[in-house]
Amino acid sequence: MPIIILLLLAALVATFGFWGTLKGILGAIGVIVLLCLLAVLTASFLAAWLLRR
Repeated sequence: MPIIILLLLAALVATFGFWGTLKGILGAIGVIVLLCLLAVLTASFLAAWLLRR
């Protein structure tokens, strides 16, 4: 599995260049982090709303 990821990264660097690939990877990580934060925020608001009732 890691070999496939390494080959995919090599293909991305060859296609888009290093900085384009780095921006794409960091953007994807940023989206995942923001979605996790949104899920935690939603769960905390839901928990607070349920505890008030």
